[in-house]
Amino acid sequence: MVKESSQASAYSLPKKLLHTLNGHKSNVLPITFSPNGQIIASGSKDKTIKLWAVSTGNLLKTFTGHTDKIQSLAFSPDGNILASSSEDNTIKLWDIKTSELIRTLKSPENYLPSKVFSVSFSPDGTQLASGNWDKSIILWEVNSGEVLHFIEGHTDYVNSVVFSPDGLTLASGSFDHSIKLWNVPTGKLIKTLKGHGDFVLSVSFSPDGKLLASSSYDKTIKLWDVSKNKVLHTLIGHQDAVTSIAFRPDGKILASGSFDKTLKLWEVSTGQFLSTFKGHRDYVNTIVFSPDGRLLASGSGDDTVKIWE
Repeated sequence: MVKESSQASAYSLPKKLLHTLNGHKSNVLPITFSPNGQIIASGSKDKTIKLWAVSTGNLLKTFTGHTDKIQSLAFSPDGNILASSSEDNTIKLWDIKTSELIRTLKSPENYLPSKVFSVSFSPDGTQLASGNWDKSIILWEVNSGEVLHFIEGHTDYVNSVVFSPDGLTLASGSFDHSIKLWNVPTGKLIKTLKGHGDFVLSVSFSPDGKLLASSSYDKTIKLWDVSKNKVLHTLIGHQDAVTSIAFRPDGKILASGSFDKTLKLWEVSTGQFLSTFKGHRDYVNTIVFSPDGRLLASGSGDDTVKIWE
């Protein structure tokens, strides 16, 4: 296990706050950068989605249409579509250029409506995965909105889903304390990873797909060797639930956000703690790196988004 160290890190990591984005009327829950890094999208408990210019911090537009809190956001790989999921039991696909709603995705007719906690685009943009309150995962075809696979296997809420970089594997993290890996073409279970002592809140693949990071209500982060089903490092340092994790695009650094109101950076190869970012006045609900890895953004229960250098 790796614990936070008070010793100075060999890394020199700037922590300059570039922008604080104010505009939401309640907790900011998900945020995501556009693939070109010029826009950041934020979703909120206030039921709205906002698009902001990263360079200036100015508000560009607001999307309305959901009737409950926004739980997850994801840009398509080409940046033309933004997917949003909500506790109103729907996923909405938005056209970024026209600001029009493309379509709304709902649970198949044979299943009860379900809150949607997480959405993720496949690397080629043809599929969308959703993790749901009813313990299920759905793989959708983006162009048609049709259901490709309805996946069951978790025994509690599915809080986070993410595709592997090659698009062949889907990872899911659940309130049942487990992480599951699924074969995307077939929808079949590949393996189950167990090790956390509480809810799994976030999962993320490394850019090369060899590692999987998971964060939990148990205040820890685990780095898994996917091929060996083995925990390489357990990262200890947050004082409360770790809500969100993100690999820097070069795969060398992992960022984490927590209910303890801080962000932390960790060295992936060793699990060594590097740095803490402080500035939010409430829970850090979500974090994300910009596509070039130069910026880190965080969304908080203090109703703001912060963009850090």
